Amino acid sequence: MKKQSKLSLLIQGDALRRGHQRVLHLLIFSDSRGQQSPADVSQHCLLPVSTLLRQARESKWLQENNELVNKWKQQEIGGNLSSQGQNETCLKGCSSEFNKLLRKLQGVPPLADHTQLELSVLYNACVCAISQSQFTDAELLLVQSTERALQMTGKDTFAPNPNVFWRRVLKSVGNTALNSCVLHLLCLQWAIWLATCQLKIINDSQVDLSSLVETLDDRVGNNTRSESPDIPLLLMDPRKLVELLQICTSVAQGAERLSDGQSSEALSVLQAALSLPAPRNLIAYMHLLSGSCLAQMSRPQMALQCYRNALEIDSQCVCALYRSMLIYRHLGNTEAEIQALRLLHSTLMLTSTTEPALSSVHLLSPSLLLRSQSLSSLLSVPSALSVLHKLALKCVLHGRVSEGVEHYLDLLATLHSEDQNGVSENTDMQAQAEVPLLPRLPELYLEAGAALLMSRQPADCMTLCDEVISKTQELLPEKLVLEDHEDRGETEPRDVSDSLAVLLWAGAAYLLQGHCYAHLKDWKQAVTHYTRCINLLVKVCFKKGVTGFQSQITSADTVVKKGTGLHILSKLKGLSLAGRGISFTQTDNLKEALRDLQLSMQISPEVVGGGLWCGEVLWRLGRRQEAAACWEKAWSFNIESSLEACPLYLQEPLSGPLLDTMELRQRVQELGLT
Repeated sequence: MKKQSKLSLLIQGDALRRGHQRVLHLLIFSDSRGQQSPADVSQHCLLPVSTLLRQARESKWLQENNELVNKWKQQEIGGNLSSQGQNETCLKGCSSEFNKLLRKLQGVPPLADHTQLELSVLYNACVCAISQSQFTDAELLLVQSTERALQMTGKDTFAPNPNVFWRRVLKSVGNTALNSCVLHLLCLQWAIWLATCQLKIINDSQVDLSSLVETLDDRVGNNTRSESPDIPLLLMDPRKLVELLQICTSVAQGAERLSDGQSSEALSVLQAALSLPAPRNLIAYMHLLSGSCLAQMSRPQMALQCYRNALEIDSQCVCALYRSMLIYRHLGNTEAEIQALRLLHSTLMLTSTTEPALSSVHLLSPSLLLRSQSLSSLLSVPSALSVLHKLALKCVLHGRVSEGVEHYLDLLATLHSEDQNGVSENTDMQAQAEVPLLPRLPELYLEAGAALLMSRQPADCMTLCDEVISKTQELLPEKLVLEDHEDRGETEPRDVSDSLAVLLWAGAAYLLQGHCYAHLKDWKQAVTHYTRCINLLVKVCFKKGVTGFQSQITSADTVVKKGTGLHILSKLKGLSLAGRGISFTQTDNLKEALRDLQLSMQISPEVVGGGLWCGEVLWRLGRRQEAAACWEKAWSFNIESSLEACPLYLQEPLSGPLLDTMELRQRVQELGLT
């Protein structure tokens, strides 16, 4: 009671002059027991009321900032952010609280005493904004708040150019207490430039950014902030942020130069950055991009070594596997390519079934900062289904037919399962497949059917072909007119292109069924199905320039570009005519056989079987010199080079009646001696 009386006497005169605010202030500075030493009271009584109130307010704001930072870090370290949704909700709440606090701080004139606190809260608010990809808002807040805080320097920091603005800001603060805070804000500006792919501005600011790195390296960093309750805490250590920004900038610059064809310059940037401290996945990226540089510089073996290094550092770096596969393909190492495809598919399937890491739990992650189109294209990989399709195709084309069939069946089963579960809406045979780079569904059926026929399973092949025919039957056009657009650089209209595709699928299905019956030596059914294919194809009329209509494509000269619908059309027609001609030879209808085989050679001379059997028919008819010429012409075509130049279902059948090449060559040799 005595102490309370002394306190009352001490404040009585001042309270009368200044009112009850003074009493309120003294109560604020009393201890938890409501007691206060005379020395403390005397010290506070010497300060103006406005100063004491401002100090109390700043102390409360400092405490609020530090509580928000500690709350986030406890959630982050404690693993409470168990899902992406919870993480985003928590981040939004944290961002909202920091923005409210910043508005309170900016509600009073800028004073040196609380500028450090204001800039620290600004730092935390901008970190939250950048983490939510609110780059424009964060940059606007950063610039406006920095200008406000620097009003007390009396210098004009306005500049239309970002580089000039920050240079003036750094010069304004000089060696003052604000220098450290401004450097922290420059880190965030760097992060915004990087995340928005403004590499030119980063390059122009290289001197200031290098100075920033050196300055922060010389300081203790954020660790001392947690030791003193009087210093505002930061959500992210600026030193760690700068380390991340350095390595991400090197990766982005390397990718940009590599995309521009500057392989040597990109490699120099990436190799220099390998000495910097970085997360494992970013080190793997640097090895990966270095390998891409070496591949572009025609050093495939060194590129493969870089890809191996990337995989050793980060086994989930699937792009390194993909790039290795491309190198093996370029080198013609089919065995290694198939092995890489198999491993790539397994890794992609494992990755898709694993719970994805919450990359945004850490406020500023590499994935947030590395968003350039150049890097995205360099790191892109096909889908697991696309890889499985390529693996199946490679196996079939290179002698592993049984293995390829299994892969095709797995692919179709997966697509059917996704369709049944509503994952894909790819039920229409005319629609594009859901998976990028994957052929359309009817084409997959036809490829799988061709593989089944190669593995001596004609019944299964016919089943798949029946499925294609039944789905396309109602979509077949009565007549289709194609125009020559190549001179004008145009493409066919979408409806014409789709109609042509449907017609080609149905024709290919009949072709494969003809092959199946030929394999079973049912020549009558073979002729019937080859004829059905031909009857579909003659529905297409070709209009070239102003010369009018050409009822059928009867010459190989008509087809200009391989891989186009017209090329597939001619190849289909050539194969079906050759198949029907060969079937006629088995029933000794040599006249009809010769007609079809000669037409096949005229339309599609690369159909080697048609040329060989045409020679056989001519030989049987006693026209031996013509037969020898047919055989020589057929042997001049390189079958291996065309293996992957056309769809699998347009490959010549390996079953059915085959001629002995050695015997034919002996005939030609004997004919030359006579």
